[in-house]
Amino acid sequence: MARLSILLLEDDPAIADTVAFALRREGFEVEHRAWLAEARERLRAGPPPQLLVLDIGLPDGHGLDLCRELRAGGLSHLAHLPVIVLSARSEEMDRVLGLELGADDYLAKPFSPRELVARVRALLRRAQAAPAAAPGFVVDGSRVRLDGQLLNLTKLELGLLLRLLQAPQRIHSRETLLDAVWGTSADSGDRTVDTHIKTLRAKLREAAPTRDPIKTHRGLGYSLEP
Repeated sequence: MARLSILLLEDDPAIADTVAFALRREGFEVEHRAWLAEARERLRAGPPPQLLVLDIGLPDGHGLDLCRELRAGGLSHLAHLPVIVLSARSEEMDRVLGLELGADDYLAKPFSPRELVARVRALLRRAQAAPAAAPGFVVDGSRVRLDGQLLNLTKLELGLLLRLLQAPQRIHSRETLLDAVWGTSADSGDRTVDTHIKTLRAKLREAAPTRDPIKTHRGLGYSLEP
């Protein structure tokens, strides 16, 4: 069985060696690059990795620029490549900026290699879970159609919808949705989930006025009903 490939972009040799050792010990294949330009070239030329571990402060640029490029479709086949950001900056605004620019998780230095491995595994599980079929929905990467209408969704709305599509009719708690979509480092709560479910519902009704597929289970969470 082929090992899952991780691209590590980190310019500090000591940190890079520690991270690569921890991931390889858990069975991952790790490719290391120290420069932003090298990582861009690798992503353009080589077979796509399953995950990117990305440092922010790099000798030739800002790591989040690469994250932004990926999410904007600069490398269309990698628009949804899972990304974990490593940063020496742990302030809330830095974490929020990283997540808003498309990072899936954010880990502040210094960090535990064991925690990084756990986050890598959790993120890969979420990324590899294929959305289940639900009547009227067609999923093509980041593009989702409902009854033939293309949905204009934000990254968080898309994450919520894909999570609900993975198990139609199952009740997903707010805590489960928060962890799956915002990640373990998110400083958000139930109200955040409710707010984004509300905007997602509005967009679904706009595309299909006669349908309201998201059902609220008071005190429990949400489900997607056929």
